[in-house]
Amino acid sequence: MGRSLKITLLVLLMAVMLVFGLTVGRQVFWSDTSAPAPAPNLSQYNAYVYDQPRQLAEFILTNEQGETVTREDLKGRWTFVFVGYTNCPDICPVAMANLRQTDQLLSAEVPQPDYLLVTADPEHDTPEQLKAYTGFYGENFHGLTGDLDTLRQLAQSLSAVFVHREVDGQLLVDHSGHFALLNPDGQLQALIQPPHKPQELAQAFQRIYQWSLTRQPGA
Repeated sequence: MGRSLKITLLVLLMAVMLVFGLTVGRQVFWSDTSAPAPAPNLSQYNAYVYDQPRQLAEFILTNEQGETVTREDLKGRWTFVFVGYTNCPDICPVAMANLRQTDQLLSAEVPQPDYLLVTADPEHDTPEQLKAYTGFYGENFHGLTGDLDTLRQLAQSLSAVFVHREVDGQLLVDHSGHFALLNPDGQLQALIQPPHKPQELAQAFQRIYQWSLTRQPGA
């Protein structure tokens, strides 16, 4: 083998090794920089954000307009969800008022969310009752009612529970007090525990929304 041929082969081998090294290095670099950002720590807002959102239970329920609603209908927007009932004497009115104040504090930089009351008392919370109740708080407030077992399964997938009990002939419902935040895929993205402060709720939502943008393809 001539000297010039050896030199040529050596140069080609070095070129191949260089290209291979650059390819591997690029893959390592991109794998490090393209790794999705972890969920923000929002413990100061009593909020827990899921790195991987959780799927809701499938359901067929009725909204305040008397329309059939399924899990698919929750897609396309952010939604704050609260499990309660319209005859609730204390927790629910405060929770709904906090959501209304939060709505008024939201920055124009974040999308307009919906606010959804999932009833824990379908016997009394008819679509008409839900419409009158949620309509008081604003046009972005809605309600769901229907089969009790279906509502209970939906509540459980929102990490919420409710229990019926009767006191002096009156139905009372013990229920969870947190807000569940659904992402535009209709999945559970975060839980926000009480006490709820509207300013902090607005800030938490903005933080979660900004984080969600970093997880979108091409971000």
